[in-house]
Amino acid sequence: MTLTQKILAAHVSGKKQLSAGDMIMADIDLVLGNDITSPVAINEFEKAGCCNVFDCGKIAMVMDHFTPNKDIKAAEQTKKVREFARGKNINNFFDVGEMGVEHALLPEKGLVTAGDIVIGADSHTCTYGALGAFSTGVGSTDMAAGMAYGKAWFKVPTAIKFNFHNKLNKWVSGKDVILHIIGKIGVDGALYQSMEYGGEVKNLTIDDRLCICNMAIEAGAKNGIFSVDDVTLKFLSECGAKQPKIYNADGDGDYQKIYDIDLAQIQSTVAFPHLPENAKTFDEFGDIEIQQVVIGSCTNGRLSDLRVAAEILKGRKVHKNVRAIVIPATQKIYLDALNEGLLTIFIEAGCAVSTPTCGPCLGGHMGILAEGERCVATTNRNFVGRMGHPKSEVYLASPEVAAASCLTGKITSPQTL
Repeated sequence: MTLTQKILAAHVSGKKQLSAGDMIMADIDLVLGNDITSPVAINEFEKAGCCNVFDCGKIAMVMDHFTPNKDIKAAEQTKKVREFARGKNINNFFDVGEMGVEHALLPEKGLVTAGDIVIGADSHTCTYGALGAFSTGVGSTDMAAGMAYGKAWFKVPTAIKFNFHNKLNKWVSGKDVILHIIGKIGVDGALYQSMEYGGEVKNLTIDDRLCICNMAIEAGAKNGIFSVDDVTLKFLSECGAKQPKIYNADGDGDYQKIYDIDLAQIQSTVAFPHLPENAKTFDEFGDIEIQQVVIGSCTNGRLSDLRVAAEILKGRKVHKNVRAIVIPATQKIYLDALNEGLLTIFIEAGCAVSTPTCGPCLGGHMGILAEGERCVATTNRNFVGRMGHPKSEVYLASPEVAAASCLTGKITSPQTL
């Protein structure tokens, strides 16, 4: 069995062996919802006549997309979730002042560990595969069933294996790796498959891995997952996660394709509008002027992302034609960045620094684009109208590229500064 199949089998009563295509009902370790998807799930939960959640400690609700509330509708949505969370005694409810962008917050809080099954009513729930968990996005109806019964149904996926070799060069990070991979296989290149990562994973940080797994869905994958190593175990221990359960793929696991990825050959990469598969390196395009830069999101709003951006911006000024927005992904990251002096660097450079929010990533608030404007973003999607006007453009890039582009007013390689 593949790594994913091993974890799924361990969560199905009476099953020791699974094959791709099997239909299963599996026990789940965590159910996740946010301020957009939770209200829909709550409606379905109540419509089905459910009274109680299956486990108050195994549900997490994070108010991150439109908070602080941007309008009356957002306020009503979060009010509904607050009242439900209080009424059902849900332990892991995170609101303004203590919340963060959900897929950065849950690992930080130790709510996910290796060997878990996690479902979330958000497509980027696949992030937690970085910690050796099977995690995947579901619809709000499945979230409702998960809250009530602690189970979810799956079709067991086939898998693609990616073996990493060597080390990344300076100013190149996990975002460049996943954009390179999606550029190689396409946005449907792993459709309903597990993207399983192995080889010399020790040369990728946990933050690199979280970023890579976060964007598995952008290749159509059911999930992304890394094999567990000492780096994983150290992170889980420091976050206070529960005891991990480590699974390993069999030597004869059924992989549809196997790719060898030489990390040393990966360059700074940018995904052009309007798909993440439109990946280009700097030798493939010329000057492209921009009006906005966003550094943040569940993909690249972690402390390491802010550190590398600050390293590039320190002592420099944001270009006069660029609006630079920096969004730490959690309150802890915000505080750590403050204590390290990173926020001072950003503000002195001319950036706006925001409380944690998903805001601009989905065109919600805190950075909407007007017609004809271009933005370099460390987010994960650049679909038509994703960040505002349907005739605006979003270019996906690493924090290194985003920070360098702040300074020049055009999409810029950090290697050229």
